[in-house]
Amino acid sequence: ASDTERAVRAFVGEGVEVIVSLGGDGTNRIIARSAPQLDLIALSTGTNNVFPSMVEPTTAGMVAALAAMGRFPEESAFRIRTRAKVLHTVFSDGISDIALIDAVQLRDDYVGNLLPYDEAKIMRMLLTRALPDTVGMSPVGGLISVVEEKDDCGLLVEIGEKRDSDMHIKVPLSPGFFKEVAISSSQRVDLGESVTFEGEGILALDGDREHKLANNRSVSATIRRDGPWVYDVGAAMRYAVAEGMMLRPL
Repeated sequence: ASDTERAVRAFVGEGVEVIVSLGGDGTNRIIARSAPQLDLIALSTGTNNVFPSMVEPTTAGMVAALAAMGRFPEESAFRIRTRAKVLHTVFSDGISDIALIDAVQLRDDYVGNLLPYDEAKIMRMLLTRALPDTVGMSPVGGLISVVEEKDDCGLLVEIGEKRDSDMHIKVPLSPGFFKEVAISSSQRVDLGESVTFEGEGILALDGDREHKLANNRSVSATIRRDGPWVYDVGAAMRYAVAEGMMLRPL
């Protein structure tokens, strides 16, 4: 994490305005936390990723070059880039942090744990995207109610006890690894609406277990659309062709 933070700060110091990232939700979370004003082309590597996209790297490089040269319009109407939703967390002791995809409260876990989630330890989650065609926490909500990146809301999901819940879903928590999760309730959360996590446990942000919760330490979570501007590589290339950019020297 620290090397990514140092790199982003160095880029910003050199006047960089467009970054191509190679990584997952956690890597892009650090970029967004360090420099939310940047334009971002996020390429997915690894597994369990929701925020970055599976894109041909050469094409992504072309879009990054055109963006750096200022060839794309600022107007969002062209749908070339979209400002990302960010899940902001403020703890009762004043510490703050962010996530791009999910904040998950876990019981009987510990800070720094790198093992996959045990479904029996998941208590509740707030998702900026709830997608049925992903792996990890996002499909826990996405198999109930779909929330896209373009939707100005998130989804709060409460996990129940299997013996007490009427709704049970099979979820791919990691590639090829399905587990049954009992759902107590779910509801959409508007942008700017606050959700409180309290009680004993760990709060994981985009999979990183960095924050401990206790009876005297709670956290308020709010989703806002104030993250990096993320490019749609396909839409950007189609715009470039429509404008004849490929037919003349760049």
